[in-house]
Amino acid sequence: MPSVVNSSCIKCRACASVCPVDAFHECQDQLVVDPDVCIDCGVCISECPQEAISNDADAAPEVVKFNAEQAKICPNAND
Repeated sequence: MPSVVNSSCIKCRACASVCPVDAFHECQDQLVVDPDVCIDCGVCISECPQEAISNDADAAPEVVKFNAEQAKICPNAND
């Protein structure tokens, strides 16, 4: 299950800096995870100081959908 970011994200980028596959994208208000790239290693979940990242099985469906949609249009956070 890929990770997802909820609206508690403050764009500190701690998660993006530890992601081994560059799955994070930076949108206007928060970061999101590309579910097609995420390998579900979970390292980002423990790095997030806001506890804004969870497994998509534990997230609300609208959060999962938001991450998938926004990852397609927002630039990669490590570019």
